[in-house]
Amino acid sequence: MQTVDFKHFKLEKGDRVLDLGCGEGRHVISAYLEGEVDAVGVDLCLDDLKTTLEKAEPFLNAEDDQRSFGLTSANALQLPFADNTFDKIICSEVLEHIPDFEGALKEVERILKPGGLFCASVPRFWPEWVCWHYSDEYHENEGGHVRIFLEKQLRRKIEDRGFTFYHRHWAHALHSPYWWMQCMDWDNKEDNRWVKAYHKMLVWDMMDRPWVTRTAEKMLNPAMGKSVVMYFEKAAA
Repeated sequence: MQTVDFKHFKLEKGDRVLDLGCGEGRHVISAYLEGEVDAVGVDLCLDDLKTTLEKAEPFLNAEDDQRSFGLTSANALQLPFADNTFDKIICSEVLEHIPDFEGALKEVERILKPGGLFCASVPRFWPEWVCWHYSDEYHENEGGHVRIFLEKQLRRKIEDRGFTFYHRHWAHALHSPYWWMQCMDWDNKEDNRWVKAYHKMLVWDMMDRPWVTRTAEKMLNPAMGKSVVMYFEKAAA
């Protein structure tokens, strides 16, 4: 389930690309496959990094000297990279988990090269608000969401660090009702037949990519996309 659209985040040959908070690897693996780049994934969770490696292994080619793939565990507030290391940085569905998200943005600014591109995605305000309204358990857990971003608020914080905004879109509209249904019946979500049925549909959508669900999501994203995805360019030196 890819959130970043590489049509708006073009990878150039030789780019060093960081997926900050890579989770189970959807974007760092996609970047590796998308272009001839050095793709690096960073996350605090070792189990997620192990899962990423397992998912990536079928695609990795040690004899391909045009691209590389690497993973490391690190804190977003103290990244183990030198200034101006990366050409592109992705931070997808991460900032809402970090109490000091501005500290993470400061690190992004530090390690991204002048003129480099940055993509940040977070849960969209109103679909996320519905989840919080119906369930405290949805977000009150270790490593859970600590805030709901207003799009303009986050955009302004990033622009204040010397970035220029150049594109925005929404993603994953079909996932919004799934989370709403879970939050409305959180204690019984595992046994709720409607949640199970909807989850089955989402798996079908992700695996088969049928035109009917792809078309529906494209039409629904502007109204109820669960994520807002924003693209920025760092000021040139």
